[in-house]
Amino acid sequence: MDVNILPTIKSPTDLKALPIDKLPELAREIRKAICDQVSQSGGHLAPNLGVVDLMIALHYVFDIGPQENGDRLLFDVGHQCYTHKLLTGRYGMLPRLRQRNGMSGFPDPRESDYDLFSVGHAGSAVSTAVGLARGDQLTGEGFDPEKNPDGRRTIALVGDASIVNGLAMEGLNNAGTLKRQFLVVLNDNGMSIAKPQGAVAGYFDRVRVSQTYRKAKRAAKDVVSQLPGSSIIGEMYHRLGEIAKDAIAEDTWFEKFGLITVGPVDGHDMRSLISILLEIKDFDHPLVLHAHTTKGKGYEFAEGDATTFHSPKPFTVRGCTAVLKSGGRSFTSAFGDAMKELMQEDEKIVACTAAMPHGTGLSKVMPEFPDRTWDTGICESHAMDMMAGMAKSGLKPFFAVYSTFVQRAFDQAFQEVALQGLPVRLCLDRAGLVGGDGAVHHGFCDISILRVFPNAVLLAAMDEPSLKQSLRFMRDYNEGLSCVRYPRDSVNEMFADQECPPFEMGKARPLLEHENADAAILAYGTCSIAAMEAVELLNNEYKVNVYDARFAKPVDIDLIRSLIERRIPVITVEDHGVVSGFGSCVLEACNDHNLDTRLLTRMGIPCQWIYQGSRPGQLEEAGLDPANIARTVRNVLDKDDTTPVVEVVQAVQQEVKTPVQ
Repeated sequence: MDVNILPTIKSPTDLKALPIDKLPELAREIRKAICDQVSQSGGHLAPNLGVVDLMIALHYVFDIGPQENGDRLLFDVGHQCYTHKLLTGRYGMLPRLRQRNGMSGFPDPRESDYDLFSVGHAGSAVSTAVGLARGDQLTGEGFDPEKNPDGRRTIALVGDASIVNGLAMEGLNNAGTLKRQFLVVLNDNGMSIAKPQGAVAGYFDRVRVSQTYRKAKRAAKDVVSQLPGSSIIGEMYHRLGEIAKDAIAEDTWFEKFGLITVGPVDGHDMRSLISILLEIKDFDHPLVLHAHTTKGKGYEFAEGDATTFHSPKPFTVRGCTAVLKSGGRSFTSAFGDAMKELMQEDEKIVACTAAMPHGTGLSKVMPEFPDRTWDTGICESHAMDMMAGMAKSGLKPFFAVYSTFVQRAFDQAFQEVALQGLPVRLCLDRAGLVGGDGAVHHGFCDISILRVFPNAVLLAAMDEPSLKQSLRFMRDYNEGLSCVRYPRDSVNEMFADQECPPFEMGKARPLLEHENADAAILAYGTCSIAAMEAVELLNNEYKVNVYDARFAKPVDIDLIRSLIERRIPVITVEDHGVVSGFGSCVLEACNDHNLDTRLLTRMGIPCQWIYQGSRPGQLEEAGLDPANIARTVRNVLDKDDTTPVVEVVQAVQQEVKTPVQ
């Protein structure tokens, strides 16, 4: 299929100039463009294919954009934004999707004024939209059918089951108090990243079965007589057209929050969508448009396996099927196998995840232990507290969660886990720099937020054997919270032929030692492998010891004392923010034990945002690749004794490329 229309769309103005009967053709071109690109670069495929028609209709009806009085569009969750970007002048950026200086996979205000927030975590759109709606009212920019008919309207697009997130509930509760236009578009595709969980998900399943595309219409007076808040519904009937009247839903869940519901409607019937949106766009009361869509729409392989093709690696399309390109064994896969082995050995172990069974590897475990594993849906706070309850009951809970999402449950980790001294075990996937997902998903602060808890023990795995040993250590640690972090990466086999010793509380593992070392690298997690590669690059210029630190809390103070008392400079390396990370733990421990901190150099993710790109490229940008580690060793050993350590670190970081704004 030739792409003829899409390259001509430079802004929504060009879209609006198209006749309606050309829009399905544009939708097909957009789906092809997205699928062709994601097959090469990876990215979020199924969620974007499913929302194409709905996104075209929204941009066709509303005046979305940064222009004066432009309507506000907010995304929840942000990975549904590809069509929006293609309709707002970014078709030329698509070939560099998720690459440095290319198109971000999430809304990004640096990239375009059409994007209001850089957003990648679920649940936030309704609340930020309420804030914008109230702000526009106060500044006189908000839409009012009588006082300001040209004012800004507000739309929040919610999808992939994020409506069940606790923050989304709080936003809906407040949205119902607005006295102005406010539209929540529920992109209901029957899916989260995996199958959505919980009672609310069950409610939407029943609604789809009982009401989708219903043909029979009830008289307005019959609907009004059965609904609470009938005066508002009655007003709506007086003010809206026949199409919207016929689509008003009865006694809906959203109505309890004070929002009128229209639908469910067919989210792929653009002509009907446009008709309904035209009729409801000027209604000055909070309203939900419930649109039923198919995740992966337009491609049989994506529709049939929307979980696999939610955010796939590059793939090859073969007829009606697609084959993912093979890669190395991932930490995620290694974790799933290790957890299965542990649960086979110990019947007290239970595990959960928050909407990420495949992303965390727990999907490998769930079929074998359906009564001891749970997917709670997009609600990390609930999952943390549920695990606390299970720990209190005498079980051994493991919570598999992305590092970037664990801060969403910080208060629960504080109040219900750490304060109670309960042994909840956190398995932090996607720790450190994550590659194509970029700044919204980097796991750069888990050490910072978890190290503050008394009795917490923080571990990191450098390869698959050490991941297995860390899980066994955590299984037997019962004095409080514990966690292990590992990246979105393939496991390295540099030490596969060596026996991995068990984790011993607060003890590092020597990987390379010299009798009279010039320097020592104390690396945390997979940075230990990078440190070994850095030593190879030094080509015997110096004798450098390398240690897999294993623990950020407690650190191996005996090893550190031994090194510093022998006047051996220590360089800490971590794939975590340098602020309050592993290096800070070592620095503080040195201070507490009156050790010379001038011999310590810290390397970590600098305090700046690192945007989308390859994970190796991001590590280089952060100065954490083997070449930069080797350069730091040289600078530390060649520096004058009076040069402050911070200046040595800055000298290296000045050579690292900064993001292009």
